[in-house]
Order: sequence, then structure tokens, then C-alpha cells
Amino acid sequence: MKSKKTLAIAAIIILSIVVLINLIKKDLWEVNADLLKEEVLSIEQSVETVKLAEITPFEWDIAYSFDPYTTKDRIYETVGYKWDNISETVSEGMNQIVFLKEGKVVCYVYGYPENNGYGIYFSSENEKGITSASVLNAENNSTFQVVRSDDVIYLNKK
Repeated sequence: MKSKKTLAIAAIIILSIVVLINLIKKDLWEVNADLLKEEVLSIEQSVETVKLAEITPFEWDIAYSFDPYTTKDRIYETVGYKWDNISETVSEGMNQIVFLKEGKVVCYVYGYPENNGYGIYFSSENEKGITSASVLNAENNSTFQVVRSDDVIYLNKK
């Protein structure tokens, strides 16, 4: 009887540890967002232009920059599926960028550049009826102008 009780307690402890690890563990898109931030913030003062595909520390095929006030449902529809922790932008000037690799989200940038330390801005012709997002293909290896203002780095597509 005592061994069954000990076994049950051990199982509960192991299960609790697994649950805690999963709660603490960051998703791939969060890890990549942190890595991207590090890369952008490490751009040297003398650098005036960068190629986005060369400074992203992860592989991606396509990126969407969503207009302010784009609904979650519209973002999910554009991206092709739902994923956790997405937010709607609440004002002008916020970044909401989703990087995809083979149809899966690999990086999600959200927030005010002043809070993040950087911002990425690009626009494109709307594709396939997408009216709330700009699209950027990694293959184009687009050049971005590096602009520094008040300790914030802005990457603006040339």
C-alpha cells in the first residue's frame, strides 16, 4: 500500500514538473523575436542600409506587416491559421509583423518601436485581396534604410 502511495506522489510531482516546464518554455516565434531584436539593436552606428533577410537570425519565406486596427480574425485568415498570444494593434505607429516559413509562424513582432527599441516598416502592393497587410518575400532580399531616432532603430524599406 505504501509503495502505491509513493508511486502516486512521484507521478504527481513529475506531471507538475512537466506542466511547469511547458508553461515557462517560450514558443519558437517568441525566441526568434528576441533574437531578431538582438540583431537589429546590434547594427553598428555607421551602417545606413541592411538587407532584412541577412539580419534575421532565422529562416523565413514571407512576412506580413499588418495595418493598425487589423482584427485577429483577419490576421489569422491572412496567415492561414490561429496561434497563441496574438494581439490587435491599438493605435498608429505600432508594429505587427508576422514572419512565416513554409506556412508556419516563425517570428511575431508586436508593439511600439519606442518600447521594443526598434521598428520595421514596409509596404507592398496588396496581394490576393489582402487589404490590411503588406507582404514581403524573403527571396527579394529587400534593402532597408537604417534610421536612428531617440535610441530607437527604424528599418524602413527603400
